[in-house]
Amino acid sequence: MSFTITVRQGPARLASKLPELTKSSLRSAAPVRAFHQSATRPSSKFFTSKTVVASTLLRSAPKHAFAKSSRFYAQQAAVPAAADSGSTLRRLLTGGAVFGGTLVAVNLVFNRETREDGGMPTFERSYLNSTFLHTGLGIGIIGITARQMIQSGFVYRLMVTNPWVVAVGGLALSFGTMLGTRAIDPDNYVPKYALWTAFNATQAAFVAPLLAFAPGALIARAGLYTVAMMGSISFIGATAKQEKYLYIGGPLLAGAAIVAVSGLAPLIIPATAVRTLAMTENIWLYGGLAVFGGFTLYDVQKVLYHARLAERGIIKKDAVNESISLELDFLNIFIRMVQILMMQQRRK
Repeated sequence: MSFTITVRQGPARLASKLPELTKSSLRSAAPVRAFHQSATRPSSKFFTSKTVVASTLLRSAPKHAFAKSSRFYAQQAAVPAAADSGSTLRRLLTGGAVFGGTLVAVNLVFNRETREDGGMPTFERSYLNSTFLHTGLGIGIIGITARQMIQSGFVYRLMVTNPWVVAVGGLALSFGTMLGTRAIDPDNYVPKYALWTAFNATQAAFVAPLLAFAPGALIARAGLYTVAMMGSISFIGATAKQEKYLYIGGPLLAGAAIVAVSGLAPLIIPATAVRTLAMTENIWLYGGLAVFGGFTLYDVQKVLYHARLAERGIIKKDAVNESISLELDFLNIFIRMVQILMMQQRRK
């Protein structure tokens, strides 16, 4: 009513009355807001809001109830530790089952005909044990050196340099130290073991970039699976008939060439060929596992064959040279195990 009167009094007085009108409208908004709030409060208990119920429960709850609940949550916090110990035990049992199952399966498939000479002679056993001892030492040197490269930042400096220089230079050092180690007479201990240590250092430089981005638990699992696989295959090769698997050297070299070419395929094939790249990746991973598993079988039988030749005086015993082949088998299987486990972890 007052609004219409001010309109009739003219625009000048209307402009002077605008501040008062706004103040009066703001004053009248509070009763409207209160009216709407009071209208939303039902009288029935069926439509009681959850906040009211929660507030009444909090008021009525005794003080010692919160102490009990805190103790309950403290007890619940100890559950993940037990879960971690259970998962560790489960992983150990899984690794043992993988080792036992692989051993039984491979023994049934590949080792139906065992040795007929009454078992492994003493000189073969000692030479094989010495070879595995050097293999374990070499793997330990590679692991320690790779860890030092990661902690010192040498791996990251390698990754920021030219990849072609690193690849070509690393391969040249790897092949040079390996051939030098094989060429030195086993009686010259100092230069032979020095070059063998340099060879292990070059292998650590190849492995360290992969280990820098892989979790420790995953690396442990991959190492456990690699030991289980190589241990079972080595047992088959040691207990099989003499020179039974020496003929597979040629087919394994052909398979290794195919695996190497599939590893270089991403440098040639365009990124749009998704199916072709996926197929080459499967050849690199799973075909490489099969090929280097076969190389493990071949190398163990070759060690026993060289032991017999050394016993006759034809060649000299050289456990360092024999261990290089088994180290390469271990590294190739281990790298593929790490990559497969990382792929499975990303899919989860």
